[in-house]
Amino acid sequence: MGILKNLIKNLNQFLSVNSIIEACCAYVLIVTAVYWVSEAVPLGAAALVPAFLYPLFGVLKSSEVAAEYCKDTTLLLMGVICLAASIEKWNLHKRIALRMVMIAGAKPGMLVLGFMCCTVFLSMWLSNTSTTAMVMPIAEAVLQQLISTGVADTQEDSETVEATEDGCLSGMTSPSLPAVNKKASKTSLGQLSLKETNGHLPSVSRHTHYTQGPNQGLSFSEVRKGGKNSRYPTKRDHMICKCLSLSITYAATIGGLITITGTSTNLIFAEQFNNRYPDAKVINFGTWFIFSFPIAIIMLLLTWVWLHFLFLGCNFRETCSLSKKRKTRREMLSERKIHEEYIKLGPISYPEVVTGVFFILMTLLWFTREPGFVPGWTSLFEKKGYRTDATVSVLLGFLLFLIPARRPFSRAPRTPAGDSSAERDPDPMAPMITWKDFQNLMPWEIVILVGGGYALAAGCKVSGLSVWIGRQLEPMSGLPPWMVTLLACLLVSAVTEFASNPATLTVFLPILSALSETLQINPLHTLIPATMCVSFGVMLPVGNPPNAIVFSYGHVQISDMVKAGFGVNLIGVLVVMLAIMTWGVPLFNLTEYPDWAIARNFTGSL
Repeated sequence: MGILKNLIKNLNQFLSVNSIIEACCAYVLIVTAVYWVSEAVPLGAAALVPAFLYPLFGVLKSSEVAAEYCKDTTLLLMGVICLAASIEKWNLHKRIALRMVMIAGAKPGMLVLGFMCCTVFLSMWLSNTSTTAMVMPIAEAVLQQLISTGVADTQEDSETVEATEDGCLSGMTSPSLPAVNKKASKTSLGQLSLKETNGHLPSVSRHTHYTQGPNQGLSFSEVRKGGKNSRYPTKRDHMICKCLSLSITYAATIGGLITITGTSTNLIFAEQFNNRYPDAKVINFGTWFIFSFPIAIIMLLLTWVWLHFLFLGCNFRETCSLSKKRKTRREMLSERKIHEEYIKLGPISYPEVVTGVFFILMTLLWFTREPGFVPGWTSLFEKKGYRTDATVSVLLGFLLFLIPARRPFSRAPRTPAGDSSAERDPDPMAPMITWKDFQNLMPWEIVILVGGGYALAAGCKVSGLSVWIGRQLEPMSGLPPWMVTLLACLLVSAVTEFASNPATLTVFLPILSALSETLQINPLHTLIPATMCVSFGVMLPVGNPPNAIVFSYGHVQISDMVKAGFGVNLIGVLVVMLAIMTWGVPLFNLTEYPDWAIARNFTGSL
C-alpha cells in the first residue's frame, strides 16, 4: 500500500493537479485504459477496475460505483436482444437476406450491392458481429456456387461479352502469350478433382495457363490460374470473393451507425452524454436516425463504388447489368441456388409474422416517443420524463416471453429450420423465445464494459479531473470548431485500429467533452463525429470482430484489408464531417453554445 501511495504522489507531481483525489482518479483511468488497450485481461474484467480502486482511494463509495454499472441503456439493450433472439430463432434474418439478394441478382456488382443492403438493414437492429456471422455463411454458399460452376464454363463466360470486348479477347491468340488449352476449358465439372479447403471453398487441382488483362484480372481474356492448390478457377473469381467478403464487414459497420442501438459505442455515447448533460433532451432514437441515416446511405454507395473499383474494375455496365441476355451460365445457376435456399424456408410462419410485427412496432414507438416537431405519445401521460426508449424495448421484449409460438387454435407449430431444441419441446404453449435463447445472445461483457465507462466518467466528474483536463486543452482555443472536430475524428479512427471500439470511445468521450466546454463549442459538434468515427476500425482483422470473422474465411489477406479499409476509413471521416457541417447544424443547433452545457460548467465548477 505504501508503494501505491508513493506512485499516486509522483503522479500528482507529474500532472500538477490540484488535489490528491484528482491524481487517484487519473491513476485509475490510466490503469483501466492500459488494460483495455493491451487486452492483457478480458475487456469486461478490466472494466471492473474502477469498482474496487475508486472505493479504496476514496474517490467514490462502493454503492455509488455499483450504481454506475446498470443504467437505462442496459435495459434498452436487453429488450433489443430479446427481439434479436426471436429474429434468429425463427430465421427471419435469413428470409430477409435471401429475398434482398434474389432482387439484386447474381451479377457481381449487383450481388455485392444486394448483400451490402441486407447487411446494413440487419445491422441496424442486431449487433455488427451477429449480423456478419449470419450473412457470411449465405454469402459463402453463393461464392461456392459461383466458383464450382466457373470451373467448367470459363469459355461460356467469354461468349456473353459484348462486341466491345472482342479486342481484348483477340489478345488470347497473341503469339507473345502462352496458348490456352481449349479442350481443357470445356472439361465438365465431374471430371475435375475437387476437395474442400478450410471448410469453405473447393480447391481445384488443375494445371492450366492463363492470361491477365489490364484491369486487375477482370478482363474476359483471362482463364484459369495455374497451380495445384489454387482455390479459385480464375483471378476474377478471387477478386469477387474478396469484394463480397469485405463488403459484408463494411456494411455491418455502416448499418451499426444508423440506430442508437446498432452498436455498443452508440449506447456508450448516449448514456455518457445524458449523464453528463441531464438537461439536454436532444439525443433520442429519432434525432439520431435522422442524422445518421443519410450518412449511412452515402457511405454505402461510396463504399460499394470503392470496392467495385478496387476489385472488379470500372466496367459497371458489365458487372451490374440486370439484363437476362447478359447473364452467364454460372450467374443463372447461382440465382437458382439462392432461390432454392429461399424455397427451403417454406411459407412465412406465424412466429415470423409475430416477430416482424414486434420489429415494426418497436421502431414506430421509438420514433414517435419524442419526435421533436410534433408531440409524441409520451405527452399523453401526466408525468414527463419517466418513459424512455428502454421502456418500449423492455415491454416488447417481455411480451416475447409470454406470447406462444403456436398460432391460436392450430394443431402443430412449424419448427424453424435446423432448430433441434424446438423439435424436443412438445409444449403447445412454448413462448416465442426462452430464457436460454436470450442468454445465448446477451453480450454481458459489453454491459460490464459500458458500466466501467460510466464509472470512470462519474469518478472524473466527482474528483474534478475532467475540469483539469479541460484546462490543459485551452491552447486549442484558437482553432475553428470544424478543425477541432476533424482532429478528433482522425485521432479516434487511428487509435481504434489497434484498440477495441468501446474502450477507445470510453477513454475519449470525457476528454472531448471537457475540450468542448473549454472552447465554448457545442459538445455535440465533437462527440457525435467521434462516436461515429470510432467504428471505422476496418483496416486490420483486430480492428473489430466482423473483420476477424470475414478474415477467417480465407478469401482476403491483411494487405487487402489495409488497402480497402483505408479508403473506407477516409470515406467515413469525410462523410461524417459533411454531415456535422450541413444537416447536423439545424438538427442539433450547433451554431450556439447551449444552455445545458453552460449549466454543466457551472455545477462542475462548484
